[in-house]
Amino acid sequence: MQSHTYVFDVYGTLFDVHSITAACERAAGEKGEALSRIWREKQIQYTFLRQAMGRYRSFEQVTRDALRYASASVSTTLSEDTENTLMKAYQSLDLFPESSRVLQTLKQNGRSVIVFSNGTRDMLEPLLRNGGIRSFIDAVISVDDIKQYKPSPASYQLILDEVHARRSDITFLSSNGWDISGAEAFGFTTAWVNRSGAPVEELQLPPDAEWHSLSPLEESTS
Repeated sequence: MQSHTYVFDVYGTLFDVHSITAACERAAGEKGEALSRIWREKQIQYTFLRQAMGRYRSFEQVTRDALRYASASVSTTLSEDTENTLMKAYQSLDLFPESSRVLQTLKQNGRSVIVFSNGTRDMLEPLLRNGGIRSFIDAVISVDDIKQYKPSPASYQLILDEVHARRSDITFLSSNGWDISGAEAFGFTTAWVNRSGAPVEELQLPPDAEWHSLSPLEESTS
């Protein structure tokens, strides 16, 4: 898959959102795994709901609200300090093993590398720096700039505003099937990083490519 511009989702694509489970287990013991799972599920669901209702709140606030729901769901009360510690852990998620290598290869081969996320810049910049990949990234785009969550067309328009290229000349990569469907509907060339082995979304918008990691991208552009 050859392109000049590669746009990466962040959470679940470059960084493992489930690496926060260890912090959840420290906070909630045996309920930590369930806390982590429900937290992620509600985090995504709340972006969809707020987009549909037209009641935007930043991804940072959505993430905190989802954490509070998750803790109530598993009948755990988190102190303010523990809640803040878990929120801060979102700035130190683990990179997937190949992420740094792939981004570095793309930059060395003259490609433009962009990240595009529902996350706010206050969440993304520390995460990218802590992960040691900020220097490989040309631009950080956040939906917070227009307060329209993915997969709304207005959110993907932010990429075109940054790149000024034809939609089909931009390769969009995400581990989230719904995100890939949104980008496909918008006209980007898409690569679904299907890390969990999930089925294709039944939205009649299949990805142009499907991988289980980012490694095929390194092989095709080196």
